[in-house]
Amino acid sequence: MSGDGRHSNVKLEKNFNSPLLTGDPPTKENGRTAAQKARQRGWGEVMFKSYGQILQHMERRLNNPCTDGKVSAEWKDIVDVNPSAWSPEASKLLQAITEEEFKKAVAQCWFPVYAFGYNWLQSNLDSAKSTAKRVQAVIDGFKSGGYECEKVILVTHSMGGFVARGIVHPDIGGMQDKVLGVVHGVQPAIGAAAAYKRMRAGFEDPGMWHSPTESIAAKVTGNMGDEVTAVLANAPGGLELLPNKTYGNGWLQVNINGQRKEAWPKSGDPYEEIYKVRGKWYSLIREEWINPSGLPPRDGGGTFSRTMGYIDEAKAFHEMITNTYHGTSYAHYGTDAAHRCWGDVVWEVDAAKGADLVNWDDWAINTDTMQGTLQLASPRYDARDIPSPAKVTATIAPGTEPGDATVPQRSARNQLQSGKFSGVFEQAGYDHQGSYQNRLAIASTMYSIVRIAQKAEWKNQQ
Repeated sequence: MSGDGRHSNVKLEKNFNSPLLTGDPPTKENGRTAAQKARQRGWGEVMFKSYGQILQHMERRLNNPCTDGKVSAEWKDIVDVNPSAWSPEASKLLQAITEEEFKKAVAQCWFPVYAFGYNWLQSNLDSAKSTAKRVQAVIDGFKSGGYECEKVILVTHSMGGFVARGIVHPDIGGMQDKVLGVVHGVQPAIGAAAAYKRMRAGFEDPGMWHSPTESIAAKVTGNMGDEVTAVLANAPGGLELLPNKTYGNGWLQVNINGQRKEAWPKSGDPYEEIYKVRGKWYSLIREEWINPSGLPPRDGGGTFSRTMGYIDEAKAFHEMITNTYHGTSYAHYGTDAAHRCWGDVVWEVDAAKGADLVNWDDWAINTDTMQGTLQLASPRYDARDIPSPAKVTATIAPGTEPGDATVPQRSARNQLQSGKFSGVFEQAGYDHQGSYQNRLAIASTMYSIVRIAQKAEWKNQQ
């Protein structure tokens, strides 16, 4: 199948109109349609169902800023509009973009929009390096064609924020001087406890948030804990979504009969205190789920040791990018009570009378639904594989923290607390995967891009 055929998911809206993406005349030999040109820009590398709308918004609107010297009607939702319409965080005093500012920033230049897909299974450090090379190739291509192209604007979604931070890191992508600014969308800035939950209990019911896009992750990685672990335990990039040290202490909790029994991490090290803990019923990794194929290591089969090596890599990457943000950064994310998620992961244990509560951390797993419910037994009853007569059930409680059903408020809000952002929008009304289909996320993104574009210094600017 041709490359164009593989990217046939790119279907442009009927009203799509960009002077940079127009179909060739039928008479042109080997002519291409607008959609084919978009595919050449990488639009088919990403999930078009989730990102197609924002890609077309950026391409169409940024390259049609004015009509007859006046701001185009499509920009009336941004220009001279108070940013309070898109739910900015109160401490960031954002001003409306005036018509004069808008024209000066975007009316005399082109904004060709590219999409860069990446292998989310590999480390984001590797993705940042490879994507940086692709970004540089775009810059070089325009410059060799006689265009003035010194810097780019990066717009990210979710884990893509890690990639962008790697791109501008001097020891990873090294493009800090080639990026004009970054817009981060729904970034799990310091990780998401949902990664732990999903490795033990799978992704949530695709219909629980009434969003068709929410089912994609479940289809890819699984509705069951063993399915998700089989993927993420062998995927450095996926493990980098786990909470890092900055996330804080005490987010993994065990309550027995309504009383707090324990919480980790205690000393700010989730890698040693949670992720590497072996053989406990509450461990992140159930070792028998790592390699369901049973392949030997020499043939690519996963092992606990290899997964722990990936955890070490995740820790190193987390530490590298902890304080790395571009000097001109904007962010938007969900802080919606209707899309609660796991800020903390709480095991609620119901232990019947007679259960051994002293050695609770040594309980064995009798059964595991792989969706967050365990039947446990005290070791004293395991000698002949006879279940404990004292019934013990452990269940992962539903998430309670406002967010976007994946990234909790505390992780996204770390961007605000970093003090390195020019604008931060705390919004409601969308789930994680569907964020760029929401009008608030789209509007705040377009606003942020124009503000970043104002930073450009053109050699030939009038």
